Amino acid sequence: MFDEKTVKPEDYEEPSCVLCMDKSDIKPINTRRFIEKLDEYYGRNDYDGAERHIKYWLSEAKSGGDLRGQFTVYNEMMGYYRKTGRYEEAVFAVDSALSLIFPLGIEGTASEGTAYVNAATVYKTFKESEKALPLFEKAKSIYEKTLKENDGRIGGLYNNMALALSDLQRYEEAVAYYEKAIEIMMKNENGELEAAISYLNMANAKEAQLGMEAAEEFISDCVERAKALIDTPKLRRDGYYAFVCGKCAPTFEYYGYFLYANELKETAKKIYERA
Repeated sequence: MFDEKTVKPEDYEEPSCVLCMDKSDIKPINTRRFIEKLDEYYGRNDYDGAERHIKYWLSEAKSGGDLRGQFTVYNEMMGYYRKTGRYEEAVFAVDSALSLIFPLGIEGTASEGTAYVNAATVYKTFKESEKALPLFEKAKSIYEKTLKENDGRIGGLYNNMALALSDLQRYEEAVAYYEKAIEIMMKNENGELEAAISYLNMANAKEAQLGMEAAEEFISDCVERAKALIDTPKLRRDGYYAFVCGKCAPTFEYYGYFLYANELKETAKKIYERA
């Protein structure tokens, strides 16, 4: 179905390498401000503004000789061009980000793992899951060594790996990873939306494996669970909630939940209008 993840500044903020810090002429960008402002553009569904924002901060990072800042911007650029369906620009961002891993001295860190996740998700989105899966495997090896076992980033990785496995018709493996993703997300604060996404993705995988009729009971259970999670009262009705509503609506509609799909679309519209 889809493969979003919430990126936080700390995902890229490993301790700086000694070589990078020794250069007194480096003018680092404020990566936290960059990401927070980018989230505001996405919260308003302003993708044109988001692109201008990304290009501006990339220029600032380059002019200041800030490799770490460039690494952060390229990671966000992958997501932007993936969301907007621009393959060449997305792959350019992939290559640019990955090329900075060694110069920054961040091999084996969570930052490297996140870059692999983002790169793999680009390839998966553009139907190149055979290229995506090895990158997901690299990220998995790093994440499972460097992060706590219930870290939400691992849950996001498992969900995205499962999407690629499903594309490659490795359905049993995909379902197993969706289940692992859900288990982790439900242990994270406000993880209901990510868990709902995995339930819908799991329904799609089982339908692809068995067909609609044979998988009907399994699909119904997944869709009902996803609906209950999205409706969780404590969740903030913010830009990310609107994004998830908009992206999940077609899947609910596909499985016959027409009224609920319309509710989700209206909810997303109202959130964006007041942002």
